[in-house]
Amino acid sequence: EVLLRMHSVGICGSDVHYWQHGRIGDFVVKDPMVLGHEASGTVVKVGSGVTHLKPGDRVAIEPGVPREMDEFCKTGRYNLSPTIFFCATPPDDGNLCRYYKHNASYCYKLPDNVTFEEGALIEPLSVGIHACKRAGVTLGSKVFVSGSGPIGLVNVIIAKMMGAAAVIVSDLSASRLQKAKEVGADFTIQVKKETPQQVAAKVESVLGCMPEITVECTGVQECIQAGIYATRSGGTLVLVGLGPEMVTVPIVNAAVREVDVRGIFRYCNTWPVAIALLESKRINVKPLVTHRFPLEKALEAFETTKRGEGVKVMLKCDPTDQNP
Repeated sequence: EVLLRMHSVGICGSDVHYWQHGRIGDFVVKDPMVLGHEASGTVVKVGSGVTHLKPGDRVAIEPGVPREMDEFCKTGRYNLSPTIFFCATPPDDGNLCRYYKHNASYCYKLPDNVTFEEGALIEPLSVGIHACKRAGVTLGSKVFVSGSGPIGLVNVIIAKMMGAAAVIVSDLSASRLQKAKEVGADFTIQVKKETPQQVAAKVESVLGCMPEITVECTGVQECIQAGIYATRSGGTLVLVGLGPEMVTVPIVNAAVREVDVRGIFRYCNTWPVAIALLESKRINVKPLVTHRFPLEKALEAFETTKRGEGVKVMLKCDPTDQNP
């Protein structure tokens, strides 16, 4: 294990949801819990067996740590391990604090040209990497990203990076769609009161064809429906956003057109990939951070996220650090 002095921690929609509702699906908050799972910090102390890190190293933290070497770990899909520890998922504490202890194997050294803030953004970025891999994004893909919140945006960034020829994004908010353009979206659609079929038709008309891949980042029933209608026959729909447990969808439409519907659960094996992309400056995640607060103003930061202002709200846990 290593002891870290925390630096930057991003606020996620799930943090806000636990704070407001006390549960997400089967994960129920029964005792007081520390939030935060998008994080970076500096190593203060290392355990006796730790060789790849030393005090002073700047690291990004992967929040999911398997507790046992089960069948999922053996096959490299450790995110599916049922006993996994995960920061800020009850009953496991997160890392929105000054000092935090974590498994050293899940702390990744940051190169000198990658900031703490970028290090904290590797967590949401990982969702995009994992989703786009599961979707099979490749050279020349046409991709529809449904939803332009932080997760929609990282999927835009990664899809373009993986060779997508065109990425089209939908959202209710014009300002969020503007941000999608900023990070590389080719087309945007502002959804108002259209039916799922109308949204799908609009995607096809703006894109000039039906996308082979849809990445659904809202979890809203109508958006999942639109995702099925929009995806080209033989294509893939990946469900990233999670809403109600039971959702009514045109599954026969998907079945007869051989549209593969895939889910994702967090991510695995993504930190080294993200670090390589950030170090080589192949991707730019800086536009994602729109608000910054010191740890003392955490409540204000959470209120800001809850209101849906900006994109990513970042908390600064180290009072001695004067850097932006």
